[in-house]
Amino acid sequence: MKRIIKEIYGAGILFFYFFKWPYFLGFPYLYINGLNQNYILDALWFYCLFLILKDVYVMIKNKRINRCKKD
Repeated sequence: MKRIIKEIYGAGILFFYFFKWPYFLGFPYLYINGLNQNYILDALWFYCLFLILKDVYVMIKNKRINRCKKD
């Protein structure tokens, strides 16, 4: 059971690592052009938004740390 959970977690990380930008940009386009309301797809879009914001936060944090080390 523990191995299955780890495999699902790893697959989810890989899936959303490569899929977050196309889904984040493509879903609003599809929604505007007539995609029916689907709460699961909406939740996935917000999850992708969260992952993108997390990546931006980590990038800014790392840049600040690197600047402090250079000074």
